[in-house]
Amino acid sequence: MKRISRITALSVLILLSACAVGPDYQRPPVETPASYKEQSGDWRQAAPQDEIDRGAWWSVYKDPVLDDLEKQIDISNQNLKAAEASYREASAVAEETHASLFPSLSLSSTVGSQRGNMPTPTASDALYATAAWTPDVWGRIRRGLESDEANAEASAADIAAARLSMQAMLATNYFDLRAQDELKRLLDAAATADKTALQIVQRQYDTGTGSIADVLAAQTELESIQSHAINAGVKRAQLEHAIAVLVGKAPADFSLASKEFVDYAPDVPVGVPSALLERRPDIASAERMMMSANAQIGVATAAWFPNLTLSGSSGFTSMALSKLLQASNGFWSVGPALAETIFDAGAREDRIDQTRAAYDRSVAKYRQTVLTAFQQVEDNLSAMRILAEQKKVQEASLAHARTTEQLMMHHYMGGLEPYNSVLMAQTGRLGSEQAMLAVRQSRLDASVALIQALGGGWDVSQLPAEN
Repeated sequence: MKRISRITALSVLILLSACAVGPDYQRPPVETPASYKEQSGDWRQAAPQDEIDRGAWWSVYKDPVLDDLEKQIDISNQNLKAAEASYREASAVAEETHASLFPSLSLSSTVGSQRGNMPTPTASDALYATAAWTPDVWGRIRRGLESDEANAEASAADIAAARLSMQAMLATNYFDLRAQDELKRLLDAAATADKTALQIVQRQYDTGTGSIADVLAAQTELESIQSHAINAGVKRAQLEHAIAVLVGKAPADFSLASKEFVDYAPDVPVGVPSALLERRPDIASAERMMMSANAQIGVATAAWFPNLTLSGSSGFTSMALSKLLQASNGFWSVGPALAETIFDAGAREDRIDQTRAAYDRSVAKYRQTVLTAFQQVEDNLSAMRILAEQKKVQEASLAHARTTEQLMMHHYMGGLEPYNSVLMAQTGRLGSEQAMLAVRQSRLDASVALIQALGGGWDVSQLPAEN
């Protein structure tokens, strides 16, 4: 009868271990608009591009050099390696907590002697095994495991966020570098044109139809353009060094040859705002941290309930090592231990209050992360729309500036305009060229930022599966 009662009691304990105190996690709602503000009105929806590899999102720019550089991020970037190590650390913590659900077994042995009141030393040898198990009756360990697993998933999302950030930074730096190449080309072309203009002015002066002031003005303009062309190399060098570091190489061992600047800013499928909750790794990380904080409430709540430990040991002890393993020298013991805190001056309640406050903080951070994500998408959608309009206007302005420069030079050759008019036209045309380049560069940068704001090719399904 006693044995049946013990079995019944043990069964009850095991059944109790299926429960876990504290609130079960539910993702709190966030307000999501039905559509983005910038998708209303005459703004054209982006066409789907199903042929694009969602992971290699940069392939939409159709630049093989950029493709090769982006592939090196995962291999060599040290910041990404640090994020990956943090994930492995968080996963190991979760595995360690998971191991706490199971009994522990240890084996010990002693061989020695001691001297007391006896005239001769007394031998004492022992070999014994000890087992201990703390049933997770109130779910403290399981809530802790839930928290640790959520932390590990948040760390995995942090890796994705870091990877996306590095990829976007690389793409932006790459396009900015190509813009510097284009600026250098524009300035070199302007310098060549100014050399021709200087020759014309010099001939005018030599034939007595021009003045030395015109020659000096043309010379000054040429030298100014040449100076700006040299200075353009400073920014390019810095961008090249930044790209080298992003791909994990020393700047001294890395270089990029000049290449034509192509401002192909692709259509980016935006989708509905609610999809952003599944596509942004930083949102996923904030949501997992919220789950972890919720589980910690359960861990703190479990402190109000008693801890049960089941332990047992068995082995042999003998005064003589040669007789240690005889059956008559065997022993065993088994029994439960129950511990409960009677008084702690409110420490447990304070701990619960702390965990609830931490959870509320994580909810606020999660909702702020979502709001920031919506803002970033709207910002870059509006940038793409406005820059597209500006590009059209700037193209017309550039065409007019080029025509004006040609007319002023013809009028100067015919004696109808002073050379200052030519200089003003040249300056206006070059300024318009640079403004056009800035718009093209900004459109590319905005398209990269929009893809990043949408989560690149990432999706929450890429998080590691829960244990």
